[in-house]
Amino acid sequence: MKRLIESPQPEHDPEFSERLIAWQKQHGRHQLPWQQTRDAYRIWLSEIMLQQTQVTTGVPYYHRFLQHFPDVGALAAAPVEQVMSLWAGLGYYTRARNLHRCAHLVVQQHGGKFPADVDLLAALPGIGQSTAAAIAAFAFGKRAAILDGNVKRVLCRVFGIEGFPAQAAVERQLWQCAERLLPARDIESYNQGLMDLGAIVCTSTRPDCARCPMQTRCVAYQSNRVSALPTPRPKKITPERRTVMLWVMHENQLLLEQRPPSGIWGGLQSLPELERLGGNHDAADVYSEARMALADIGEIETIHELPAFSHAFTHFRLHITPIKIHLAHRYDVAAQAAYQWRSIDALATAALPTPVRKLLIG
Repeated sequence: MKRLIESPQPEHDPEFSERLIAWQKQHGRHQLPWQQTRDAYRIWLSEIMLQQTQVTTGVPYYHRFLQHFPDVGALAAAPVEQVMSLWAGLGYYTRARNLHRCAHLVVQQHGGKFPADVDLLAALPGIGQSTAAAIAAFAFGKRAAILDGNVKRVLCRVFGIEGFPAQAAVERQLWQCAERLLPARDIESYNQGLMDLGAIVCTSTRPDCARCPMQTRCVAYQSNRVSALPTPRPKKITPERRTVMLWVMHENQLLLEQRPPSGIWGGLQSLPELERLGGNHDAADVYSEARMALADIGEIETIHELPAFSHAFTHFRLHITPIKIHLAHRYDVAAQAAYQWRSIDALATAALPTPVRKLLIG
């Protein structure tokens, strides 16, 4: 049995930062595309993309965005539809809308340059306290504490902080801890080291404690609680939702509907839905509802139901029943701004939600 040690709450802990900085310089990540730069635009872009996203997933999107929008002015000048299209598949689409809004404000209020002040950064859309601190530290060398998911996990384990990290009281404790631990020098290596340690050693599952520079002082390791910390989210039943989607074809074109700016898939193009049916329907219901929904779109030639599938969101699970419909003839829907016909060959560049893209393209 490992010896149980008390959880320190240091006013100042230079040993922690010195170990971490030395470890990061030797073992941390140094080749990520947004490293070795002081360009606040690129650092901001990477920080927003990596919220709720793995690095390996985010890197191709990062390069693609820079090809189209090499600076904040180019991003601000782009139509939001183009931004959403390039973001499609990355998920959490509010990030993309906030990205565009933030670029506008940086141009309009800050002359196209990101402010160095943490509070001014945090006031911009989509930039919270931790992201603001990361931008300030990596772009401007500011002494600012970060607290993303990786950092929370490291602090909870090393200092034995109990409670679910997203709870307000626990998060306040973590912020206090993070701010007390800030070193006087090498702030970039220190903050990068915290993120690297959580990402490649102190991982949520199967952490590599043997390679951890904090092993000898880690409360979770010394007390055999590595798997118990951070405290898991309290269990709750995941809500289930159901919808019927209409896959409407005429010749080689597909009918898409523009989603409203807010809500799930806000600003994206998706398949029209029979929202009134939800999951309670039989074939007769579907055909009747579909004919009414498409009365102003065209004449139905064939209609049949495809196998249902599910898509998991953060807070609920959506069960989707696709209905494939071919039209014998289609009407002019130019006056219906929410709808657009799009060639099947052009779907690769469309701003589609991930489950719709998988359904249509595979």
